[in-house]
Amino acid sequence: MQVQSVPLGSVTIGPLSWRDGTVRSIQRAERLVRQTRAGRSVTCSRPRSSSAAAGFTPKRANGTAETGEDKITEEECRESRDCICKNKMLRPQTTGGMFPSGTQRMSVAPFLPTSLREQCAGASTAVASEYMRRVREVEGQLRRQAGRVTQEGVKLERERGHLERMLRSLRTDLTVNRRSSEGRTRRPSTAETERDGADYLLLFERRELAELKQDLEGALRNTLTQLQALGQSSRQLLDCASERARVLELLPHSSSAGGQSSAVQTFTKADPVSPFTPECKQVLESSTLTVNQSQLLREDIRQMLTSAITRQKAAHCAVNDGLVKKIAETISLQQNLTLMSAATRQAMFRKQREINCIRHSHDRAQGPEYSGDKLSREKLNRPLVQVYQRHPGTQLPEAAHLIQGSAVLRQCLMSSEGELARLQRACLQLLDDLHGKRAAAQVDAGVIRMRRQQVDKRALPSFLQQGAS
Repeated sequence: MQVQSVPLGSVTIGPLSWRDGTVRSIQRAERLVRQTRAGRSVTCSRPRSSSAAAGFTPKRANGTAETGEDKITEEECRESRDCICKNKMLRPQTTGGMFPSGTQRMSVAPFLPTSLREQCAGASTAVASEYMRRVREVEGQLRRQAGRVTQEGVKLERERGHLERMLRSLRTDLTVNRRSSEGRTRRPSTAETERDGADYLLLFERRELAELKQDLEGALRNTLTQLQALGQSSRQLLDCASERARVLELLPHSSSAGGQSSAVQTFTKADPVSPFTPECKQVLESSTLTVNQSQLLREDIRQMLTSAITRQKAAHCAVNDGLVKKIAETISLQQNLTLMSAATRQAMFRKQREINCIRHSHDRAQGPEYSGDKLSREKLNRPLVQVYQRHPGTQLPEAAHLIQGSAVLRQCLMSSEGELARLQRACLQLLDDLHGKRAAAQVDAGVIRMRRQQVDKRALPSFLQQGAS
């Protein structure tokens, strides 16, 4: 309702100062009412003009009054004062808002007089509920991030288990390598204990396994450090979520902020007095960085495990292949030694028969041991020889030939005996070498058997072994 002033007559009542003071008071009150846009008048039985000053006509300078048409009677003044008093009594005690609409101002009450406290409480409840919902969203984001950190920790823990199993496998292989080297030192002969290709392969395998073990131990230390970082990040996220959840006791758990169908809200601006504090932002960013580092570490561990399995298998197969080749070489030499020893024994038997024949010939050439055992035709003093030697220069060559033949037979006998001795020594050496080769082949075969039995193929998951193959 529009604020209107009460029209007054032009009758001069009392002194001029009294009238001017009253007009100023009315104008001041009307101006204050319009400035504060408060006040709601009740319709009086008499219409009011838009300005209080329009109902007054100031006095002339010479002190003369206005015309008779502008004067009012005492009854009209009394009636106007009664109307104003009624308007004051009917005016509500609560203030209302005045909203401009064109050139007129309409008085509109925004709330009922008795609902002010309820509306203030409702507004406060709405603000608190909105804050709590935002806090629930922040808490949900923190707990979801904590869940992702926990899942990453589980995956990294699985990779840590793979690393430990791989390290156990490497330690087992190092023990097998040491036992293989010690086993090959039990080869019988001195010649077989010299370092060969298989020993160099075992040394290469030991260095390769030691290097792999050192690399995997470093990766295991990094994994343990990353697991501690993930655990600390998860605890910080849960602490922040618990701290944020301190204002969520009166918020229902089935609200949209915690539901699965609600969209995930990303908070970018942090404020110490807002639901998303700088601490929450810092914890989320650090946890995201930690998760990314953990993912990169898992990829590096997987590649390192695959490479380690490949190198371990390559070194193991190289040593086994070298030992197999060594055994094949030893068996080949053993077979050749067997054949040569048989040929040497045959030569020994032939030489022995030859020596026996030579000795028998030499003995026959020497004649009987007693002169009484000689035949008459063998004696040099037989009559025919004595008659023949009566003339000078008629000596028979029989005695010289017998002496020369005996000497030649004795020389052949000595050389044959020497050859027989050498054949016997060679045969003994071949038999000894054959025994050593047979024992060396058995030792190497035992080493290979031990290596194949001690290597546990179930030490690592099948998918890692398939990826390394």
